Amino acid sequence: MAEVKWIKIVTDIFDDEKILLIESLPDSDAIIVIWFKLLCFAGKQNNKGVLMMNNRIAYTDEMLATIFRRKKSTVKMALQVFEEFGMIEIVNGVITIPNWEKHQTLDAYEKKKIRDKMYSQERRKKQRLIANKSDDPSSDSSSDKSSDRSPDVVVSDKEKEKEREKEEDKKRNNKEKDSGASAKQITNTEINAFFDSVWELYPVKKGKGQVSDSKRRALYKIGFEEISRAIDRYLAELQKDSAWRKPQNGSTFFNSGYVDYLDDNFVPDKKPEAQANTYQQQSSYLDSIRNRVKMVDEWCTDESDEPTPWDIIDEKEE
Repeated sequence: MAEVKWIKIVTDIFDDEKILLIESLPDSDAIIVIWFKLLCFAGKQNNKGVLMMNNRIAYTDEMLATIFRRKKSTVKMALQVFEEFGMIEIVNGVITIPNWEKHQTLDAYEKKKIRDKMYSQERRKKQRLIANKSDDPSSDSSSDKSSDRSPDVVVSDKEKEKEREKEEDKKRNNKEKDSGASAKQITNTEINAFFDSVWELYPVKKGKGQVSDSKRRALYKIGFEEISRAIDRYLAELQKDSAWRKPQNGSTFFNSGYVDYLDDNFVPDKKPEAQANTYQQQSSYLDSIRNRVKMVDEWCTDESDEPTPWDIIDEKEE
């Protein structure tokens, strides 16, 4: 099988946890060099990541040490590390790279080979038709039609294949962009710094550690301006009801208490006037009760000769 002239290596390979762990080992540089040599060698073999000299002979650590121009002990140690980390698998004595598709898109390569082969066949067919045309004048019309048709078909198929490849490239690029975007997600340091800034706005600073990371991230997404407005609205309501309401602990407010005071949820309080009217009615009722009690007390303590309501009631009963 023809060798592949390239392999794919991601730019953040040295941030991969397996590579980081390898770098902490003795002879880490030699092990990493052997890994890249192994990938390149698998590309040359072009056997889907299976390292076989032929259908019967598998490459051993001694053979690889000779090919890589490295000490046998170093290659043997490297292979043990790769197998332990799942970077290679040894199946029936054969070294394989299980995630080879990550380093080589063989499907696209095979498609290109088939497409090039078909194009060459069509080109040779066209050449034969032209040659036959010069030998057989009676075949002018038929050869013209066939020669005119076949290149169009070839070009059309080729263009369609190119379009498909472009679509596949776009999909791969979008996936890479998505993975890049996820790598650039907001860090916990930024979220905690944001939370510290809104925590300073709240008066009762109790229970800060009880606000989970997920809640802090949700607050971050809402934004500083809206959270500060929510705090102002809540404090304004407390001011109106300061006689009986006390502010919540910071943990309670930032876990759930702020929700009713966000821009989309907040409804201005219309209760003060109604509460005032109710309070006035209650006060009036209490005043009338007090007046009645006072009148009764006066009747009971009155020493004049005039009959009290109680005397009138007694006389009627007699």
